[in-house]
Amino acid sequence: MSLRAALLDQSESCRQLGSPFTARLLTLTAERLTDETPVGRRLLAWEGNVTSRGQSVPLRLAGALHRLVLSGDDLALHWPPNPITDDDTLWQAVEGAFQRRGDAILAALDTAPQTNEVRRAAALIPALHMLAARYGLPLALYELGASAGLNLHLDRFSLQAGPVRFGPDTPALTLEPDWTGPAPQPAAVKIVARRGVDLAPVDPRNPGDRLRLLSFLWADQPERRDRTLAAIAVADTAVEAGDAGAWLAPALADAPEGALPVVYHTVAWQYFPDTSKAAALAAMEQAGRPLARISMEADGTARNAALTLSIWPDGTTHPLARVDFHGRWIDWTGPTALP
Repeated sequence: MSLRAALLDQSESCRQLGSPFTARLLTLTAERLTDETPVGRRLLAWEGNVTSRGQSVPLRLAGALHRLVLSGDDLALHWPPNPITDDDTLWQAVEGAFQRRGDAILAALDTAPQTNEVRRAAALIPALHMLAARYGLPLALYELGASAGLNLHLDRFSLQAGPVRFGPDTPALTLEPDWTGPAPQPAAVKIVARRGVDLAPVDPRNPGDRLRLLSFLWADQPERRDRTLAAIAVADTAVEAGDAGAWLAPALADAPEGALPVVYHTVAWQYFPDTSKAAALAAMEQAGRPLARISMEADGTARNAALTLSIWPDGTTHPLARVDFHGRWIDWTGPTALP
């Protein structure tokens, strides 16, 4: 797919995910980008898969520009929450940033998007409660593609799933997705270990890393920023750097005795090399103890994710729900309790 086609495809995804400003920005870029600046030349000459299933070049650009805005650049005058300017004025401002801040934009383009979307925890929390109810054991969490590790602390969030509420009475934040279908019942969830891995982990306590993380949140969705900052305030687990496939087997070997290891990943598996996927699957299959895997991933059937829960040692997989990629809604269609 060409860059211009990828920009238009990502624009439509942004529109469907509730960011009309980012959709407009990417459409304008598809229509008006030229090779008259170093930024334009690099973008138009980008090699490889530029789509969201590859190097996500459109989102790299949107994040690079938003990073300038968050850093106080004059581009902010044309960015939410300021009044929306007309297309010509907006594009002139973008091209001006290409010329004034080209070096900063080019450096930012080297960074793949990492949003660590906190609302995805809304899909994970009910599955954890199902596991706690079924096994009656404390849980040890292992997140693959964990980014900043914000969703390793999901037991500190509350979730309103229709009439059912999960989580502590005084949560760090409350998730309220549009919920359809039944919901599992809350159980006593105790987390005794939490570890995460990422090829390029983000340290939310580092100002530069925090700025990079926030830059990939779309500017016209301030509620995402608020949730992310609330999650950062209670995040105290450093994500380890490494390949998920190579990391998982030794990590599981150190799992606490008497705990149920739970491996999970949200919109990350598709980016792993096949060798990493194979090694991670082998680690789960060969763990030699009861183990669960929660997967929230695109399956190619729609512009949303499939939520599944797999149990070892038998490897049984339970389809649970369809989930918006950003966790805005959950349609629970699977069991609410495990046999």
